[in-house]
Amino acid sequence: MSSPNEWEGADEKPAEDTQADHSTVQESKSGLPKESPTGEEEEEVEQVETDTESIGGYSFGYDCIRSVNLMVLDSQSLLYVAGNQVVILDLKTKSQSYLRSSSGGGIGFIAAHPTKQYFAVGEKGENPNLIIYDYPSLRPYRILRGGTKKGYVFGDFNHTGTLLASVGSSPDYMLTIWDWKQEKIVLRSKAFSQDVYRVTFSPGNEEQLTTAGVGHIRFWKMAYTFTGLKLQGALGRFGKTAVTDIIGYVELPDGKVISGAEWGNLLLWEGGLIKVELCRAGHKPCHNGPVSQIVLDEGELVTVGKDGFIREWNFEAIDAADSVDETGLLEMEPINELHVGRNVSLSFMSKIHDCGQPFWYAQDANGKIWKLDLTFSNRTRDPECLCTFHSGKIEAMSASPVTYLMATTALDRSVRIYDFISNSQQSEIQFKQGGTALTWAPHVVDPKGSVIAVGFEDGVVRIIEVFDPKGLPTLAEQPNMGNAEIKMKQAFKPHSTVVTALAYEQNGDVLATGSKDKTVFFFAVKDEYKPIGFIYVPGPVQALQWSPPSHVVSMLLILCENGYVLQVPAPLLEKQDTASTYHIKNLPTQYFHFYSIKSRIKLEEEIALRERKKQEKEKAKLEWIMQLQEMGKEMEEKEPKEDEEEEPLPSIYIPEEPSPILCGFYSAPGKFWLSLGGYDSGFLYHCAFSSNEHQEDPENQQDEPFEVIPIEDTDDNPIHQISFSTSRLLMFCGMQNGALRVYPLRDKDLSVNTLKEYWSFNIHDNDYGLIRGLCCSYDDRFLITCGGDGNIFTFNILCPEDVHKELKAEIPPPRRGLEKEKAAEDIQDPTACNIEEVKQKKEYERIMKGAEDKKNKKRKELVALRQEFLSLLQKNQELPKHMQLQRKQYEMDQSVFEELNKQTAQRIQLVEKELAWEHEKHLIGLQKLQNWFRGSLEFDTVVVHAIQSNHQISTYRLLAVSEKYYEDKERPSWKKTVLKRAWKKEEKKEIIRDREPRIVEVKADKLKPKVQKPATRFIESKREQIRKIIEKSDKEKVKIMKRKEEWEKLYKSKPGDDYEDPRDVQAIKEAQENMGCYKLKTATDYRVPQDKYMNTKKKTMQLASLEVLIYKKKVNMNKQIMSLRDFKVSIIEEIKCLLQELKSVQAALDLSEHLPLPPIPQLHPDEVPEKRFEYDRDILLKFQEGQAAKAELQEQLEEAPSYGIFRHSFKASCEETSSLQQTASSLTLRRASSVVIEQQKDFVIEKAEPTEMELEILKKEKIKNLYLQETLINKINALVINFDAELRFLRHKKLQLDVQMKHADLNYITWFEELLILKNTEKNENLLQGHVNTLHSELEAMQSKLNSYLAQMEDKKSEIVKLQECEKALYASFRASLGENNEFAHFLTKILKKKFKCMKKQVETDEKDESEEESVPKSSLGSDEEDSGSEDEILDISVCPKNCDKALFQNTIQLREKRLDIKEALIREKKVAAKLRKEYNVLFEKAKSVESSLNAAEKELDIFQWKKQQKLNDLYVVVPLKMHQVEYFFNGEVPKDFSQALVFTNQSLEYLQKRIVDLHHEKITQREIFKKAQQQYKQLVQDKKEMEITIQRLEEKCSRLMMLKFGRMVDFEAVQARSFNIRLEELELHIIEKEYEHSQEMKEHAKRILDLQQKLMMLTKENTVKTQQLNQFCLEKQHLETKLDSLKDDLGVEFQGPRTADVKKKARMESQLKHLAHNEAILREEINLLSRKDGHLIEQLSLLTRNSRFLQPSSPQDLETPHEMFPVLTPQTVTSSSSFP
Repeated sequence: MSSPNEWEGADEKPAEDTQADHSTVQESKSGLPKESPTGEEEEEVEQVETDTESIGGYSFGYDCIRSVNLMVLDSQSLLYVAGNQVVILDLKTKSQSYLRSSSGGGIGFIAAHPTKQYFAVGEKGENPNLIIYDYPSLRPYRILRGGTKKGYVFGDFNHTGTLLASVGSSPDYMLTIWDWKQEKIVLRSKAFSQDVYRVTFSPGNEEQLTTAGVGHIRFWKMAYTFTGLKLQGALGRFGKTAVTDIIGYVELPDGKVISGAEWGNLLLWEGGLIKVELCRAGHKPCHNGPVSQIVLDEGELVTVGKDGFIREWNFEAIDAADSVDETGLLEMEPINELHVGRNVSLSFMSKIHDCGQPFWYAQDANGKIWKLDLTFSNRTRDPECLCTFHSGKIEAMSASPVTYLMATTALDRSVRIYDFISNSQQSEIQFKQGGTALTWAPHVVDPKGSVIAVGFEDGVVRIIEVFDPKGLPTLAEQPNMGNAEIKMKQAFKPHSTVVTALAYEQNGDVLATGSKDKTVFFFAVKDEYKPIGFIYVPGPVQALQWSPPSHVVSMLLILCENGYVLQVPAPLLEKQDTASTYHIKNLPTQYFHFYSIKSRIKLEEEIALRERKKQEKEKAKLEWIMQLQEMGKEMEEKEPKEDEEEEPLPSIYIPEEPSPILCGFYSAPGKFWLSLGGYDSGFLYHCAFSSNEHQEDPENQQDEPFEVIPIEDTDDNPIHQISFSTSRLLMFCGMQNGALRVYPLRDKDLSVNTLKEYWSFNIHDNDYGLIRGLCCSYDDRFLITCGGDGNIFTFNILCPEDVHKELKAEIPPPRRGLEKEKAAEDIQDPTACNIEEVKQKKEYERIMKGAEDKKNKKRKELVALRQEFLSLLQKNQELPKHMQLQRKQYEMDQSVFEELNKQTAQRIQLVEKELAWEHEKHLIGLQKLQNWFRGSLEFDTVVVHAIQSNHQISTYRLLAVSEKYYEDKERPSWKKTVLKRAWKKEEKKEIIRDREPRIVEVKADKLKPKVQKPATRFIESKREQIRKIIEKSDKEKVKIMKRKEEWEKLYKSKPGDDYEDPRDVQAIKEAQENMGCYKLKTATDYRVPQDKYMNTKKKTMQLASLEVLIYKKKVNMNKQIMSLRDFKVSIIEEIKCLLQELKSVQAALDLSEHLPLPPIPQLHPDEVPEKRFEYDRDILLKFQEGQAAKAELQEQLEEAPSYGIFRHSFKASCEETSSLQQTASSLTLRRASSVVIEQQKDFVIEKAEPTEMELEILKKEKIKNLYLQETLINKINALVINFDAELRFLRHKKLQLDVQMKHADLNYITWFEELLILKNTEKNENLLQGHVNTLHSELEAMQSKLNSYLAQMEDKKSEIVKLQECEKALYASFRASLGENNEFAHFLTKILKKKFKCMKKQVETDEKDESEEESVPKSSLGSDEEDSGSEDEILDISVCPKNCDKALFQNTIQLREKRLDIKEALIREKKVAAKLRKEYNVLFEKAKSVESSLNAAEKELDIFQWKKQQKLNDLYVVVPLKMHQVEYFFNGEVPKDFSQALVFTNQSLEYLQKRIVDLHHEKITQREIFKKAQQQYKQLVQDKKEMEITIQRLEEKCSRLMMLKFGRMVDFEAVQARSFNIRLEELELHIIEKEYEHSQEMKEHAKRILDLQQKLMMLTKENTVKTQQLNQFCLEKQHLETKLDSLKDDLGVEFQGPRTADVKKKARMESQLKHLAHNEAILREEINLLSRKDGHLIEQLSLLTRNSRFLQPSSPQDLETPHEMFPVLTPQTVTSSSSFP
């Protein structure tokens, strides 16, 4: 046993030795949660240390749901994964040793080496390791890194053990091949995009692997490519088979693979495809469920199924299996099979030899490990269960309050008791439903510690007790008695769904149960638990906890999943009224509705962080300023920078769905701690109930915790369970990732400081092993955990030296008298009512019984009052008339009756509203029944009876015929007409579309001359001439084409040697079609004609047409019968009227003169069958009474001891009631009749005797009435006789129709039998026909390819001939260029044949044609036959020899280049031609084979059709014949056996006899016609010879004339077609038009130039005048300046000072001078502009004129720089300005 200090050491540094573990105890306080090791700690193998005692206790669980979780290394040791440990179980001693996950992330798989000396452990977590351990030392041998990202799923060694294959989980699913001894990755590739379950090496070929998983199987090969060794995977294609997840498979030695399917069959894979699917006889699956494993063992194939069966199959038969039909299924039975047991689900098994005997250890997904013997012999042992565990996740767990026992339950429907001192299971009990909650009764409830309360998923709570059976006096001496037994003490059902929580009150007086049905039930704890009541809570109950003993008032804390927390006091049984319900309504309840504050906490932390950063910046700034001041520098004042824009603070987030409450506990009265999941995880919240007594609606509350403690690393890993030691010095937390945390509490209270330090230990699986149960033993020595991974671990909390060695768990002794107690009644039905439902049901029955008693009492009172009222009525009737009371006088108050009627109407309306849904439901049900049974019935059987005879006639019972028959018959003709119309419309549209472009072109042609410019008369005449010439040439071409077409048509009409007259062919065809085939269908050479070929579709249409015909005939007859029935109804109505009249007539006659009245015909029930479905209220009430009587009878039968007596009594009672009803009705009728008679007696008046006149009148009336009487009776009899006659006539017609219908039915039967045969043979026939059609299409495609190849070959031949001719022409031109006796002829010939360039080109062509198979001889390009003798000579083609003509030399070089190009093209064409020939030959052979296959397939199809015809011939056909139709006699008598007779129609026989005579006459006629045709043929042959001689003579004459006129043969058609070059004439015309256009443009430009020249001349003149003026001004200026200078020299003193007049004059003169200079500059610029020939003259002149206004001086100061203002006067400026073009 190890202390908690050791747990953290193991987590911190799993790769170090034991001393390093103990050295980290002090360091664990600062870095406890960091459990994963760093990369530096794992660099060497020695750093990973094995910790065989890391969990410090024992593992009672087994993760049996894991697919492969069992490994056998020797006969006595089993290895399996339990959470974060690998458990090594010794089967002899049951002791365990453990290997921890080195990273703490979990374990993905374990795999054994073939030698059993090593085993591999693939871990989980971030970049997990794959560690190879040595066995049995359990030391790490090799560590493999970098195989996957998140975790390993499966691994497997190859057969020799040198390689290891591993597969990773999501997200990379990486398949990695390892050289594990070198710790190197050989190959890697992504296995698939979904979960992969397994990977294995092929036993026969280690370069092949197989992976399988969700919806796939993949076959891998390690193949060498040009880039190296690669993994190449091919996905298996399911084809027609449904896609399935593949769990089990095995590779066969020959490369095939057998895999299992989800439905239990076996799939044989070959080449990536399913070859066959194996099943058992009758298409039963090989296993009833998925096949989890397939093993090839000693030449036999063994399959392991989830159904608990292990079956052995014949490997050779499976290996050679192949599908026999289209289903792809092959039936096969196993050789041997073993049924391991009931409720067994095998998922994996491993083989081991024990004492030379092979055994198998099997993993059961239902929580067991089996030892199996699969020898299948007489000595085979039965399956042995070695270990048993819980299956699936552990739902609940609790420890005994008095001893070292613990109880667990799970959804596997079991409750188990474990002794965690001896590490053994003591007892187990099974139930019908899975357990979900469990708690051990505290010491105050049961001092012995034997009572346990267990909640189940169906809402039942069972109280069980554990005891030592040895304490029972009757069982103490029995052998093989267990250590403990479990007995159910009591069972009750407080809830309707899953029980989630159980809790005993601190004093042990109350048991509280919570459920997902949002109720909490309270029970009084006594010898028998009695219900107190229940309350409703706002959400599903998560946990219940009673307040600790330190609290004054006992309160129950109720935690709901949806964020609600409630607090209620313990209810007392005495204060609750449970008479009508167990619902406690007035129980004081406090609510707390958790409101999320995590987002606000995060916001406050963010604000504080930003404030802290801001303060740090300010502090750094101040320090920098101080440093500057110390250095003596002044701080420059800078403008404060704007603060950088901060990121906006996150908004407050409240989750839409409240975070679930996971666990909680009391901290003080009214205060509690909560741990939440989802968004609000990561904190412990301290909450308190509101002190306000009047709380608002809980749904509207938003309660916040008043204290929050952050828990490290729990944002995504919340706390699910919290438990304390008895001393509350330690707090144990169970995490979602399966880790266990221990927090030491110094002050026995929670605070931020106390929860900073903790120990952590990963024990359960990190993915699905969240801790569901956590508790300490009664003395705080041990800690127990259970998780969702099915594992249970115990830990020693104290140090090993503090543990007493003699600890022992004591089984509670049995109660006194336990053996005499009867077994408690259990609740087996999961749908049974809960306690409240039973109470409500009883209360409802009580209320209904009271109401029924009141009703019966009222009914008796009403019966008594009714009897009294009837007696009063009787007495009133017996009184004299004048003393009798009227009916209205009985009514005391009319308003009372009106009110009663109103109330009755309201009640009826209310009842109708209440029963509206039921009424609608029953109406719909009735409608459905009518639609089902009568909706499809068009005519029911109606039997019309004769009135005076027994004759009758009935209709045919007909079902409505589907409209598809009519649609199938009418639609084709409609479709044809519609399609014809549509086709015509489309044809018209196409014609219009064809015409539209032509019209557009014509319009465009017409518009062109309008758009073009008008031409001269010469151009128009030229165009007209060209148009006429074109028309003439077109006419000539049309004549030539017409003549050619006539010749072609004539040649096409020329009959060939095998020509046959179409009229003769048509006549022969008609004769063949009409002469008929009179071969018997049984003949071997009989073939079905194409027009009489019958398939399923045609036969179905034939049957449909027959059905429609029968239907129409029967409908017509039914209509006649129904009209006859209607006629009878009208006759009956008429007879009734006549009888009424007859009665009125007989009323005036004496009784002696009355003739007997004819009876009124009645309609029989079968004449109006529709009335059977008519009903009224009386019928419904009678039916309801009958149903009630039946129900009462059934109840009495169930209660009565003898059925016969009760049935007799029931019949008697029914008869009595019916007789009483009849007597009552008869009495009322008698009373009514007596009253009527009495009234009639009162009104009888005595009559006087009649007179003679009256007697005469009476006599006439009498005669009249007698006549009327006789007439009416005769009329009635006539109506009856006519109706009977009509019925007999129609009956005769129906009998004839019955005969026809019988014939039709017989024909229908025959056709239907033929249809069945056609359906059975259709599939195979379609396959054969499809094969034939495929071969036909293939042959046609090949034939078209052959034709294309032939055409290409012909083209290549013609191209080769052309190239050869070009080569000959080249040589001829070369010889012609040499001339005669050229001294350099030999040299130039060698240059012509030199192959230098050719060799250069050959390199390029070789690179292009290196992939071709057929090689071409190199001599075709590289050498010639002619240059063989000159190869040794060296030729310099770059130098022309002396005295050689250079032009001839250059011509030879060019000819050599051309020759080489021709040679190269010739070789290329020959290559292509050879390749085409080769492809043609290959394709021709293929076409031959396809043609032979086609012939064989057609022959096979003919044989099949003949066999089908024989099957049709074997059918019996009924042919009714009359005796006069039989002409087959034997010895003058009709034979008994007609098997040799032939049924033939008289018409066909007469036609055949007549045909014999007709054929004789036709034969004679045809002979005469043949003689005439022979004579005509001879004459035509003679005429043909003469015409050929004439044609030859004319051709010779024509050739002779051509030679005389032209000197050579001329093609007149070509000459005629080329006599006029239309394109040339059009171009000449176009040139003329362009020349005309250009001349017009030149004229316009010349005119424009003339105008511009005139303008230029005018401007030049003006410029000259202005220039002259300028020169004059310059001279004047010079003169004035000289004069001014002389005046300055001669001035006196008096004139030395400046005068105002002189200054002004000078300024004016300077201004004028400046103005003149400006004008001169403008003129010069104008001259410059006028001398240019561009088009911008006017614009620049205007611009210059506009700008001249701004050059005037505004003041005298502007005259200071004249040279700057007038640069035109400088020499440089004048020079530049005068140099314009």
